[in-house]
Amino acid sequence: MNVGNVGLSDAQKIEYLRTLPAIRERCGRVHALARQGKLEYFDYSPEKEAAVAEYCISIMNRDFGDSIALIPPHGRWRHLDSGVPRLEPLLRQWDKSASPPDVKEKTKRLIDLFLVSVLLDAGAGNAWSYHDQGSDLTFSRSEGLGVASFNMFAEGFFSGDASRPHRVDAAGLAQVTAEKTARAMQVSASNPMVGLEGRASLLVSLSNALKASPHIFGVEGRPGNMLDFLETESKLEDSVRRVPVAALWHVLMSGLAPIWPTDRTKLAGVPLGDVWSCDALKLTAAEAWEALVPFHKLTGWTAYSLIEPMEKILGWKFEGIEQMTGLPEYRNGGLLVDLGVLTLKTSSLPASALNELTIPQLPASHPAIIEWRAMTVIELDRVADLIRQKLKLSVEQLTLAQILESATWKGGREIAKEKRPENGGPPIGILSDGTVF
Repeated sequence: MNVGNVGLSDAQKIEYLRTLPAIRERCGRVHALARQGKLEYFDYSPEKEAAVAEYCISIMNRDFGDSIALIPPHGRWRHLDSGVPRLEPLLRQWDKSASPPDVKEKTKRLIDLFLVSVLLDAGAGNAWSYHDQGSDLTFSRSEGLGVASFNMFAEGFFSGDASRPHRVDAAGLAQVTAEKTARAMQVSASNPMVGLEGRASLLVSLSNALKASPHIFGVEGRPGNMLDFLETESKLEDSVRRVPVAALWHVLMSGLAPIWPTDRTKLAGVPLGDVWSCDALKLTAAEAWEALVPFHKLTGWTAYSLIEPMEKILGWKFEGIEQMTGLPEYRNGGLLVDLGVLTLKTSSLPASALNELTIPQLPASHPAIIEWRAMTVIELDRVADLIRQKLKLSVEQLTLAQILESATWKGGREIAKEKRPENGGPPIGILSDGTVF
């Protein structure tokens, strides 16, 4: 679609804002303003990008040495395996069962698990933790949410059929409540979780979305059934099934569109999901919709996470992965702030967001957060290019997904712990409702 054309219908505008290319294109507009010093909330120092690349490379060398090829892609698999392996033992358990599933059914089960786990992965706050009885280890943040969701899946929390606990379906999700989720995730007055209600309501909304798209998720409303749909969108070449990333993106964007809160940005009355109006773009936008910036962070995180089991277990190959962007969340973005590429103009913030004893606290809808996230998307591309140049590797030899996993996301967490050892939180606090990050 040529987005430069005037006179696009509302349906065409909505369709465009839900595409992968729209994320880079709109974030690129924000980045162009930053290069001109025209952002309202951030100063941009591109000369410090090299230091970010060096910091990331130091982490990659520490953890992988010369084994760059062994870096896994960014995805939920690592979080589910936090502390101890869980997925491989689960696969072996299925193989040893009385009625072992075939490879396609195993992949469907993993898709079931990964999808709900990602949707539960919005920031839980600094105070919450989860104790895993199986490993006797305690986890927080993404790892805690991952391990908790794995145990919930293993116990049949998301299944509507007690005889088939290891699955997710519309009937099971319809029974989810905030109270049940709180018990399963060990939430209490002394162990509070940010965004608990939003997290639970997202799963109930997922139940309705699965039922609303039987052509994708089957009559039982099961996430794993998207495999059957993707097969029809793929081609078989030399015994390898090749699937366009755009087909998976369509499944996630269209099939999951109904789950997002209805009070989000709308166009022609249609909620757009993780799409926000950027004040800095309004000054040059010919039409109001041109100031809208799509991020679709949870959808991107879901796509990265689902691709891995489909390639690893089924042997499928996804094409067009280069269209995927880095994830605009507080670890990747925090790395840029903590190492000085982006500097928040605190003088532009309301007094209510500032406290001399804490970091700035802003809602996800605040225009400063929109600028931060847009800059993060483009800066991840730029930092990735610098890393590859320094290591003399091609995009095929070191993918963006590998850089997110081994460098920027991990780097964002590590620099946060160095600078804020009391809680390892990000340099800018995002007031989350459990449905964005």
